[in-house]
Amino acid sequence: MPINTLDFMQTKLAPEYQNTPDGLTAEAILRKCVHCGFCTATCPTYQLLGDELDGPRGRIYLMKQVLEGVEPTRKTQMHLDRCLTCRNCETTCPSGVDYGHLVDIGRKLVDAKVPRPAGESAVRWALKEGLPSPLFGPAMRLGQLVRPLLPAALKAKVPARQDAGAWPTASHARKVLMLQGCVQPAMAPNINRATARVLDAVGIQTLVASKAGCCGAVKFHLNDQDSAKAEMRANIDAWWPLVEIGVEAIVMNASGCGSTVKDYGHILRDDAVYAEKARRISALTRDLSELLPVISKALRADHPTLHARIAAQSPKLAFHPPCTLQHGQKLKGGVEQYLGELGFDISVAATEAHLCCGSAGTYSVLQPALAYQLRDRKLGHLAAVKSDVIVSANIGCITHLQSGTSTPVQHWVEVLDAAIAGA
Repeated sequence: MPINTLDFMQTKLAPEYQNTPDGLTAEAILRKCVHCGFCTATCPTYQLLGDELDGPRGRIYLMKQVLEGVEPTRKTQMHLDRCLTCRNCETTCPSGVDYGHLVDIGRKLVDAKVPRPAGESAVRWALKEGLPSPLFGPAMRLGQLVRPLLPAALKAKVPARQDAGAWPTASHARKVLMLQGCVQPAMAPNINRATARVLDAVGIQTLVASKAGCCGAVKFHLNDQDSAKAEMRANIDAWWPLVEIGVEAIVMNASGCGSTVKDYGHILRDDAVYAEKARRISALTRDLSELLPVISKALRADHPTLHARIAAQSPKLAFHPPCTLQHGQKLKGGVEQYLGELGFDISVAATEAHLCCGSAGTYSVLQPALAYQLRDRKLGHLAAVKSDVIVSANIGCITHLQSGTSTPVQHWVEVLDAAIAGA
């Protein structure tokens, strides 16, 4: 569709959005877009569908129209729903357009004006209330018990039960906080325990605040932003006593959670009570891969033969960098570099390593056709690496990729933990 570039140089907000926090934020983001179209080349849905409105530039145009007073429709909502929020466009954009925050605002404004069909609303409600619920764990354990009897589509969402091993008991002077997550303890408990064991091996104790729950991403991206903010405030309250005693960092081993918690400072910026605390929490938050320089150095110093053992015994790894790691947190190359230093044979796919696998939180449930096309496309590129194990850094990617391949898919920290145990 033809779009006038000059339209993007200025935005005339409709009266209802003038001088509102969302309106002012969106206007500032829109003014950065020069409509160059570089983003379309790296947008997964544009690659699949070839529709301008299913790429960032077209979606920006739709959101600009809504902010200027054009009534949104179900079609507007559909194009925004199809966005994976992978933020690949942000990595590509030469103008620094903050697309992720803009689409959060756009979806909120559109959903306020466009009712969803009852069935669609029910599914979204079940996801946002069910995934962070304390009942998710028991439900997952029940699903694992009857897993052989489940239909293929549901079976793909229920991983086999995992032997997670023991949590380390040693106390260390160096301490970090870790968010266990809402679905990860039930779906893949070994990730959290492997994290604690690896950090223990280099003299860092992992603490968990029992009252910390979901990071808020599920509800926020399903447009229940008020409930998401309540979850964020609850996490801040749970973490704050440990922050005050001086933990070094809040460690995230699910990059989707890490991307969200690093954004607490922005999301709660207008909260008079929590704004400063939220900024502090975001500043303390680290993806687990950001600790790899320390981990690698300490392991190589304490275990001189570890590199040779890993090089001789460990499987060949293909690394899938999640979008929330490489685009959301702008962390790229660290996992490959430091696992390579330790002796692992690890590679990323030579083609489209920057593109989303299709998991994207609840996207694989709400947009299964697109999600599975992206999954199979990603697995095809990863297969070219000819690896024994695929590793990633986010529970959603791991589960989604595993549903389409017989090659084991794990978190990279699980492989590192097994290598340390073997040594």
